[in-house]
Amino acid sequence: MRLPPRSVWITLAIAVMVAAAVGAWLWLPPAVEVVHPVRGPAVEAVYATGTVEPSVMLPIAARLPGRLVELDADEGQRVHKGQQLGRLEDTDLVNALAQLRSQEAFAKSDYERDAALLKRGLIARAIHDKARTDWQAAAAASAKAAAELGYARLLAPADGTVIHRDGEVGELIAVNQVVFWVAVDSPPRISAEVDEEDIARVAPGQPVLIRADAFPGRVFHGRVQSITPKGDPTARSYRVRIGFSEPVPLLTGMTAETNIVTRENPDALLLPASAVVAGRVWCVRDGRLAAQPVEIGAHGDLRVEIVHGVGADDSVVAEPPDWAQAGRRVRAQLVPFPTGASP
Repeated sequence: MRLPPRSVWITLAIAVMVAAAVGAWLWLPPAVEVVHPVRGPAVEAVYATGTVEPSVMLPIAARLPGRLVELDADEGQRVHKGQQLGRLEDTDLVNALAQLRSQEAFAKSDYERDAALLKRGLIARAIHDKARTDWQAAAAASAKAAAELGYARLLAPADGTVIHRDGEVGELIAVNQVVFWVAVDSPPRISAEVDEEDIARVAPGQPVLIRADAFPGRVFHGRVQSITPKGDPTARSYRVRIGFSEPVPLLTGMTAETNIVTRENPDALLLPASAVVAGRVWCVRDGRLAAQPVEIGAHGDLRVEIVHGVGADDSVVAEPPDWAQAGRRVRAQLVPFPTGASP
C-alpha cells in the first residue's frame, strides 16, 4: 500500500490544528478585564468659580463736583492714612472760605463790643443776644466752607495700596464718582458663587482647594470664611467668602476655581468610575457574571467611592460589556487598577 506524500500529512495536521483552535475559540467563554477594589482617599466637594479680591476695598469718591487738577498717587502705589491722592479745583472754595471767615471775625468783634456795652447798661439784652447769634451763624458758615474745601482733597482713609484709578487731570468729576480704589492692608480672599442646590452642604471652616489658570498645575489652600445669607434669585446662587491659608501670588481680579471639601474619607473603598453602571457593578464569581447593586459615595471622573455592595476581594468588571448577563460564563483577566486623581 502506497502512503500519501509527506506534504499531504503536513497539510492535514495544520488543518486539524486550525480546526481545534477555532473550536476552542468558539467554545471558550469570553474574557473580561476585572479589578479588585483598592483603599484610598475620597473627597466630596462643591465646585464653584470666584474672583480674587481684597478683604477690605475702599472707594475714594468726590463729595463735591469739580475738575481734577492734581494726581498724587497711581495704581500699585502704597499709601498711608490721610495721604492726599488727588485734588479737585478749589479756587472758588478758598475764596468763599476767606469771605466767610472775614464775616465771622466782624461778627465776633461786634458781639464783644455789645457784651461790653451790656455790662455798662448802655444797650438792651436783645441787641447783645442778636449779636451773639450772628457771630455763631457766621462761625457755622465758616466751618461748613472749611469742610467743603477739605472735600476737594481726596485722602486715603487707611494704609493700603491703590488698586485702581479712574480719572485724569482736567477731567470733570461728578459727585460720588469713584476716583480711586484702595485695598486696605489685609490678606486677599475669594468671592465665589455657589449654586443654591449645593449651598446647604457648605459651612464656615471647610477646607477649599483652589486653582487658577494663571498658575497651571498649582493648587492653593483656603477655608470658607462666611456665607452671604441673602442669595441671588436671578442666578440662583449664594456668595461664599474664602480666605487663603497661605501667602499666594494671585492678583486682584483673577478668576479662581474652587472645590469646597464637604466630606473626606482617607480610607475609602474605590473602584474605576467605568465599573459602575446604573447603580450596580458586574462581579465575576465562580467563572460567571453576577450583578451587584452598590451604594456610591464620592465620585470623580476616574474613580468612585463604594460605600456598600462589594468588598476588597471581589473581582469587578472594569468596563462592563453590552452583552453582560447574570449567570453568563466568562474568563476573568485581572488588570492593574487605573491610576488617577481621587474622587
